[in-house]
Amino acid sequence: NTVITAPRDGAVGEVGVKLGQYVAAGTQLMAVVPHDTWVIANFKETQLAYIEPGQKVEVSVDALKHATLTGHVERFSPAAGSEFSVIRPDNATGNFTKIAQRVPVRITIDEGQELAKHLAPGLSVVVKTVVAE
Repeated sequence: NTVITAPRDGAVGEVGVKLGQYVAAGTQLMAVVPHDTWVIANFKETQLAYIEPGQKVEVSVDALKHATLTGHVERFSPAAGSEFSVIRPDNATGNFTKIAQRVPVRITIDEGQELAKHLAPGLSVVVKTVVAE
């Protein structure tokens, strides 16, 4: 007997509540996929020296017959992906092997591309940075 509004516009991706079900505060009722489109690319830390915010990128989408979309680097994650993982790596074994970490980089897809509306969460893409000449 109430109305709950979503925090932003988008499409409902998953509904986890049934009609008439009682819920408590903080219960996730549904997943809302926003209309603005971006890709999270996990670059190796050794590649970050060549990437900067605003830089143009090309995104090849497997699900769209490897069609290429254009975008630009919006921002970097404040930490490597392993820092946010559920089970963090434990290198306290006495032997240390240096492993290049992956850092999530948010890529915004440029507007005005017809195929961009077919992107969906979880799709596989290949991201290539474009070097300005």
